[in-house]
Amino acid sequence: MASLQFDIAIIGAGPGGYSTALRAAELGKSVVMVERDGTLGGTCLNRGCIPSKALITATRTLDALAHGETMGIVSTLEEIDFGRLRDYREHTVATLVDGLRTLVEYRGITVYRGDASLGSDRHVRVVPSPGQEHVQRFAKNGGFDEIDDDIDITAGDIVLATGSRPRDLPGTTYHGAIVDSTAALSLNTFPHSAVIIGSGAVALEFASIWNSAGSDVTLLIRKDNVLSKSDRRAALALSRELKRRGIDIIRDAHVHGVDTGVNLGATVHYTLGDDDEERTISAEIVLGAIGRAPNTDEPWFADSGVALDDDGMVVIDAYGRTNLDHVWALGDITAGHALAHRAFAQGLVIAETIAGLDARPVNEDAIANIVFSSPEFATVGLTLRDAQADARYDDVKETVFPVMSNPRMVMSATGGSFSIVTGRDAEGDDVEVVLGVHVVAPDASDMIAEAQQIVANHIPLHEAADAIHPHPTFSEMIGETLLKADGRPLHTR
Repeated sequence: MASLQFDIAIIGAGPGGYSTALRAAELGKSVVMVERDGTLGGTCLNRGCIPSKALITATRTLDALAHGETMGIVSTLEEIDFGRLRDYREHTVATLVDGLRTLVEYRGITVYRGDASLGSDRHVRVVPSPGQEHVQRFAKNGGFDEIDDDIDITAGDIVLATGSRPRDLPGTTYHGAIVDSTAALSLNTFPHSAVIIGSGAVALEFASIWNSAGSDVTLLIRKDNVLSKSDRRAALALSRELKRRGIDIIRDAHVHGVDTGVNLGATVHYTLGDDDEERTISAEIVLGAIGRAPNTDEPWFADSGVALDDDGMVVIDAYGRTNLDHVWALGDITAGHALAHRAFAQGLVIAETIAGLDARPVNEDAIANIVFSSPEFATVGLTLRDAQADARYDDVKETVFPVMSNPRMVMSATGGSFSIVTGRDAEGDDVEVVLGVHVVAPDASDMIAEAQQIVANHIPLHEAADAIHPHPTFSEMIGETLLKADGRPLHTR
């Protein structure tokens, strides 16, 4: 058994793991990452954020063709070359993975491929992953060096970044036409029909992709609206737009089972509300998108003594510390938004704290959440409901902007929603600040960055409203809504 010593050992090379590694190496620490996959980047880069957005980018071309006819630009879609579409998706992923690998090598970070487990006294044991004969080291030529059957790493600090996986449908295994998001992304054609179980980001993004490609899409959702924990006004606007585009939404649906059909396809068995009458719906593909489960169920998690909550999440403080000295955790295995950019931010905090810098904890109230549906949904900060229930704030109010008064929204022929939530610090000064921003619009994912800065930095409403926004842009909706909230409406009443 080979024995190695590093300042920091990181289990997992997804967004949280590699952000910690890059910053720690920049601060002069010797860093090793252990990853079971043959690539860096974790789910986000290889099986989530990036390949899904590549497909969204491609299928929005189809939306543009359809919208062109309303403007007098008449075109005909000859075909979708699924082979080239696959190559485009895979090339996008490969380009970003190769770039990350080059950056990791440049920073002098050692990466091993294998299964890692946390032992006592800050030891990490690495054994070959299934299908490997030996533990491998990522080589500078892009390949792997065979190392040993078993290596032992001792580190001053250990970071757990094991990520998550699609949550199983109750009583149903993913097989055949019953797929999770990973399998759905690997499809090389689009289904003629699809039933999607779920109402979160993954469900709505696949619904938009397949709908744009001409699939017959049905969403089965448990609540009365999609994104039930988000801003209700924005969620209602998104539901309306999805239905207008031809996506069928069945509300208050309780799925009791899914089985594969006799002639391919799959059938979902469900009931509605308090009605016990069983209903069925069949499709070529059934996608389960009911959330993600943390990868904390390996036996070594329990054996190590790392504290988990009732949902299997690692318990951490604001800086990422676990209950074990010099053991840290971040990303999808910690309670909070399961988002790559949150994991990036956590990684920076952990690396800087280990290095002795005065790092500020991640502001969980100012993490933007985006759904790359058509149109896009983006939100940051508190909803009206949550702000009204928060004792920290007084004089909470919501300001709504009529989005069709924005020229670019009119040009896009897309409905949407824009609102902000404001309030005053109950125990501080009497300055009104923006507590939340909620958007449904074609470019919501880009607009929310400005909103995040306003919310995170507690910029007084009066000052934020003075910012000049270029005309005509979607971003003008931010400026117009701030002016309206400040009692100075321009193009609205």
